Amino acid sequence: MNKKVFCLALGALLLALRFPVEAQPAGKVPRIGFLGGARPSGGEFLLEAFRQGLRDLGYVEGKSILIEWRNAEGKLDRLPHLAADLVRHKVDVIVAGAGEHGALAAKQATSTIPIVFLVSADPVGTGLVASLARPGGNITGLSILGAEVGGKRLELIKEVVPKASRVAVLWNASNPAKAIELKDTQAAAVPLRVTLQSVQVRGPNDFDSAFSAIIKGRPDALITFSETLTLGHQKRIVDFAAKNRLPMISEIREFAEAGGLMTYGASLSDNFRRAATYVDKILKGTKPADLPVEQPMKFELVINLKTAKQIGLTIPPEVLARADKVIK
Repeated sequence: MNKKVFCLALGALLLALRFPVEAQPAGKVPRIGFLGGARPSGGEFLLEAFRQGLRDLGYVEGKSILIEWRNAEGKLDRLPHLAADLVRHKVDVIVAGAGEHGALAAKQATSTIPIVFLVSADPVGTGLVASLARPGGNITGLSILGAEVGGKRLELIKEVVPKASRVAVLWNASNPAKAIELKDTQAAAVPLRVTLQSVQVRGPNDFDSAFSAIIKGRPDALITFSETLTLGHQKRIVDFAAKNRLPMISEIREFAEAGGLMTYGASLSDNFRRAATYVDKILKGTKPADLPVEQPMKFELVINLKTAKQIGLTIPPEVLARADKVIK
């Protein structure tokens, strides 16, 4: 009798242990589709920041979460095709890098799969979301407020080069957010009595002619709008500015770390890392429409003193004192 009771108890225990295992069907590991745009040499540090954000939340790539990587490698016209490919693979979330280009490509590819965009200078103005507080639809993400601080970068140029009266602006004309940023910078130029030279690029083959146009315009300084195309060619831009002794300011600190004179703006690496929080919430059931677009709380000023010395420029002490990071 005791033996029979033992066998029944053992059978019940084994049955109880079996059901939780069967409650987690194989193949239910969440799958993220990551849509990138920069060449590997221009964006690997950002991908690592996103991975770190997932690790901080306890995800293990390849085990508790899977990532389908798609990268346009600087050829932004490939983004719609790559976004459609992620939709065909039925990913649970699409994380859209490549600025507005990637976000718009993902939005056009699906109206049902949740989308988290990583970088947008003006998500409302470019039509990504209805409003920052209530994005609507299947898309939300993080803003860098590029347009709002465009004037501040011009002010910094004037502090460092007080006699600057003509400033070249190098920007990707195929990015709608950068057109908005240019208008903001133009508005700031009027009271500062600065004439802007707008120099457009739309692809990798445009930089040589853009550089020639800048030289011909003989500007006192250079502003480079940061986004996927210019980030992917940051070394070319930085080397050009140094060779022609042009004080240059850009948006993200990586330009200063690569040899640019100054950067002022939100941290792209922080955006990529914080995007993991959005992914986590969506995978746990929160709808993108209920997740407000996050705006940067802090803007950082980075100054490269090595570059300043190379181009023969002295940074005023009051500007140095405000820097969050000084590269010596």
